[in-house]
Amino acid sequence: MIAAVESWVEPPLKRFVDDARVVLALLLHPSGQVMAQHGFTRAVDVMSACALAAAIHASSGELGRQLDGKAFTGLHHAGEHRQLFLAEARTPRGSFVFLTVFDGESSLGLVRLYFEEFAAALAAAAPAKQEPASPILDVHFERELNRNLSALFGR
Repeated sequence: MIAAVESWVEPPLKRFVDDARVVLALLLHPSGQVMAQHGFTRAVDVMSACALAAAIHASSGELGRQLDGKAFTGLHHAGEHRQLFLAEARTPRGSFVFLTVFDGESSLGLVRLYFEEFAAALAAAAPAKQEPASPILDVHFERELNRNLSALFGR
């Protein structure tokens, strides 16, 4: 069963899961916010996986920039019974982090092949990014923040 925050994410993820025969799949915003998931049975597991995937993505990206001048894009870990693949999928809505776990029913080659198809389908399905109608932060945000912090700490 696939659960998605936005409906445009669900068809590409369902096709990936069916084609690649993976155990778990998770699409998240780089901040760690879940967009869609497959295979998780508890919300706490989804939240933990999102936090870890976002942290791994951020740290490996920075490590790649420090070492090679560009972020590492796809990470793979082969465990004894299950393997993990983590990569970035770019869409008109921005970049997303994709984490999947697979076992002997699939292979890294299949997962990479179907990930490329998934990323293309996700980018095609994504609606254009909408700019907010008004500024996100009030013009006097900093002044109000400082006033509230002063009141909070008694200054």
